[in-house]
Amino acid sequence: PRIIGGKARGMRLQPVPGDSTRPITDRVKEALFNILGNDIQGAAMLDLFGGTGSVGIEALSRGARFVRFLDKLPVAAKTIHNNLLHTGFEKSAQVRTMDAFILLKQPADQKFEYIYIAPPQYKEMWERAMLILDSNTSWLTDDAWVIVQINPLEYKELTLSNLHEFEQRKYGDTLLVFYEIKSANDG
Repeated sequence: PRIIGGKARGMRLQPVPGDSTRPITDRVKEALFNILGNDIQGAAMLDLFGGTGSVGIEALSRGARFVRFLDKLPVAAKTIHNNLLHTGFEKSAQVRTMDAFILLKQPADQKFEYIYIAPPQYKEMWERAMLILDSNTSWLTDDAWVIVQINPLEYKELTLSNLHEFEQRKYGDTLLVFYEIKSANDG
């Protein structure tokens, strides 16, 4: 994986040893950050299931203020930390070795403009994360986006009380699904 835009453009990231993670492709990452545009500047992101840290580090490279990375695998958390040191963004980030579901159930200690959910495939983990987040939106700013990265075969419409899906983008075998907090007009 490499950084494709911003201050650290062109820098290569260390992969997570083994086959426990599935890095985002450059094509999908480029598309994602084209959608986010300049709104990423000054924003805070929560990168759940962080893997190599590629998405969060890309956000920092493009001007995000802060990214908190979570991965329950110590080898992934160490890889993220090493990639932050390599790109020089360690002061703008926090890496936690912990289960994303445990964090999302806790009262929020900070609000985020973006939460990125790209869990291991075919384990319904994205659904579980979305349902927990839907019941605890204290992690989200009023205009926050939750972005889920899954294989299109995993997708199903979720019944949510506080969040709603507003966009989908498909790139080969990757689907990005975008959610936001329901407004009074959403019904």
